[in-house]
Amino acid sequence: MTRATAAEQHLSTTAPEKGRPKHRKSLRHMPPSRPSRQEAASKQGVSTVSVGLSAVIVSASFEEPRVLVVPESKLDGLPSGPLELHHRTLQAGLRAWVERQTQQQLGYVEQLYTFGDLDRVRPEAGASLAIAYLALVGGARSEVMGAGAWENWYRYLPWEDWRAGRPAVLDRTLEKLNSWASDAASEALRRDRLDRIELTFGSADLGWNEERVLERYELLYAAQLVPEAWRDRGDTGPSEETTVPGRSMLLDHRRMLATGVGRLRSKIKYRPVVFELMPPAFTLLQLQRTVEALAGLRLHKQNFRRLVETQGLVEETGESTSTAGRPARLVRFRREVLLERPAPGLRLPRTI
Repeated sequence: MTRATAAEQHLSTTAPEKGRPKHRKSLRHMPPSRPSRQEAASKQGVSTVSVGLSAVIVSASFEEPRVLVVPESKLDGLPSGPLELHHRTLQAGLRAWVERQTQQQLGYVEQLYTFGDLDRVRPEAGASLAIAYLALVGGARSEVMGAGAWENWYRYLPWEDWRAGRPAVLDRTLEKLNSWASDAASEALRRDRLDRIELTFGSADLGWNEERVLERYELLYAAQLVPEAWRDRGDTGPSEETTVPGRSMLLDHRRMLATGVGRLRSKIKYRPVVFELMPPAFTLLQLQRTVEALAGLRLHKQNFRRLVETQGLVEETGESTSTAGRPARLVRFRREVLLERPAPGLRLPRTI
């Protein structure tokens, strides 16, 4: 079970708001220009729940999946801000905050989850909800001019990258998880913990499921193997020997990132969202490398190409690459496929 509460999914490709002021300050030191809805209600003596908006913004090169972060003094955070009175909709508020903090205009956006754990902010701050969104940004629009920075998402979730085979970090991770299971207060609890480890991290029978990103992070949190678990309890920071590798993030933003990565890995199999991240023209190898970067897996080259071509996902541009060696055909996404069948995604013919 995860700590997040599912929210209604919402898809949109509407244009971002125009005319918002652009600042270069970090999100922690950027007061809202107008009072938030909860601040206004508080002045009237009304009990409120604060509502925050956060964005998991993804871009990708042909070898690296990237997430847009706003670096703080010690931790990276996702572009975020409170819902304000002048925001016409939740998504309009999100777009305004992202553009203010990173000068990044969003295209494809969908709602992920609503996070409402009592320990997600300081107790004195009161109840708080955070609505997280997933946004995809193609290479032509991925330049950041504000306080944001693009980071490889495996910096935060290193156990998720299997492109070079089984990650070295996984042995240490499983060793600590099994030790946590052994420390259970009862045999039933020990068995339950072992079942969760096998389900999320894969056993000889179940294998690795690349979509269970959030479940893996939640298990590491439950076992107190990530710094966020210690921080939320108010304990002093753990040593590196106590936790598993992987950079922590502000508040529960790493949980949001894990949610977004898992959603995207699932979605590329039944919707052609990967083409939102591709340039107008690309080679089949570049498409394969991008999908591999997102999925964290190596794919079978011939089977992948056969799948793309037989499903009619791309069409040739009539041009080829001009690099040294044998030229490669350039292709582009064939948008007619969206009208031809309901689920034109990419199954993953893996090599491992």
